[in-house]
Amino acid sequence: MVIAVDFDGTIVEHKYPQIGKEIPFAIATLKKLQAERHLLILWTVRESDLLEEAVEYCRKRGLEFYAVNANHPDEQVKPNQASPCRKVRADMYIDDCNVGKLPDWGAIYEMVHNRWSFEQYMDMVHGNAEKKRNTFWKRLFNQ
Repeated sequence: MVIAVDFDGTIVEHKYPQIGKEIPFAIATLKKLQAERHLLILWTVRESDLLEEAVEYCRKRGLEFYAVNANHPDEQVKPNQASPCRKVRADMYIDDCNVGKLPDWGAIYEMVHNRWSFEQYMDMVHGNAEKKRNTFWKRLFNQ
C-alpha cells in the first residue's frame, strides 16, 4: 500500500514549529511497515527548513520516506509553490486529525498488516459485533 503519514501529532508530539518528542512506537512501526514493502509518503504542512528538519529527524532514526509531500520522489516543485501537489494520492492516511483521533501505533500496525478497517479492528480485537449491528442510524430510526 501507499501510506501517507503526517508528522506533527502523528510521528512526534505537537510542538510546531519545534519538533516534539517521538510518539511511542511511531518510527519503529513505520520502519516495520516499510520492511513489509509499503511505500511511505511524509505528508505534512511543514515547508522549507522546517520540512527538512522533519525529514532529517526521521532519517537519523533510520526512517526514509518514498516521497515527501509528493506522489513520487521525482516530482518537482513549481515556481511559487511549496510542494509538488496539494494532495497526495495514497491508499491510507495516518494523521492525528482523523475523525476519532489517532489510534495507538500497535493498532495502526495491525490494521495495515491485516488490511483491516478501524471497524474491523475493533470487531477483531474488542469483539464489538453487537455495537456494529446497532449503528447510529439504526438507533436513530429505532430499527
